[in-house]
Amino acid sequence: MSPNGTTVVSPWQHYVDRLARTRPQDDTTPPLRAMAEELVLRALALLFTQFARDLRLTSHNLQRNPRTDAEAFEALLHDVLSIVLPAGRVEAVAEEFLNALPAVHDLLEDDAMAILAGDPAAESRDEVIQAYPGFLAIAVHRLAHEFYIRGVKNLPRLISEWAHRDTGIDIHPGATIGRSFAVDHGTGVVIGETSVIGTGVRIYQGVTLGALAVSKQLAHKKRHPTIGNDVVIYANATILGGNTEIGNGSIIGGNVWLTHSVPARSMVQFSSRVEQRTADDDGLEFHI
Repeated sequence: MSPNGTTVVSPWQHYVDRLARTRPQDDTTPPLRAMAEELVLRALALLFTQFARDLRLTSHNLQRNPRTDAEAFEALLHDVLSIVLPAGRVEAVAEEFLNALPAVHDLLEDDAMAILAGDPAAESRDEVIQAYPGFLAIAVHRLAHEFYIRGVKNLPRLISEWAHRDTGIDIHPGATIGRSFAVDHGTGVVIGETSVIGTGVRIYQGVTLGALAVSKQLAHKKRHPTIGNDVVIYANATILGGNTEIGNGSIIGGNVWLTHSVPARSMVQFSSRVEQRTADDDGLEFHI
């Protein structure tokens, strides 16, 4: 109430009133984000029993019927696709996705073994699948990528962003990644949409495979680098540009910044020169 007795509507009250006018009372917008997360969790549980997070320690539930779980997953898949696709495409995309899952499983088995083979701290395949954020990020990416290559909108990104939030590893669903891919530690890894990664590649935390420029005009062009087979990229290296290619068998050292291609079996290192400071050195200038 104002001093002169008139009613004053606060910005918050005005906003709530506007919501009441503009949003229908029977809003039935489907919870796509929650459905996408449930879909990927159910897919992971079908691919690997280690992800069957809703098992309970009773003899009844430990003897679940895989066919029943598969049927529930198929039903959810159709429900989700019916939200993001025209009705005429739902059945075909669902069938293609389901038929791709055995190959995805095989790829992920290779990924798990690559992580196990390259990490002295990893003691077993089960540990890698259950506990390693790198494996979870790769697994979710391979599922999201199957939707991406079939032109499904929104869903792949929702799936990949769930993994990003959970692991700190940001892989765009459009990235093309070969077999036996290993992400060690992984926090802060960023892999852009048009990145192409070969077979047997290993990357460490903080690695960025990014674009040289951010422009909407480049939306449908190759903006991110191509990484050859059997390449190792150490922590905090940054590789930029759609024309940048890293040759097979190369090693990219930690903290390297690359915007140009390197031939096969290259070793690129960050080097620094250490000099003794003099008494009159104010410390404001340094050389790397």
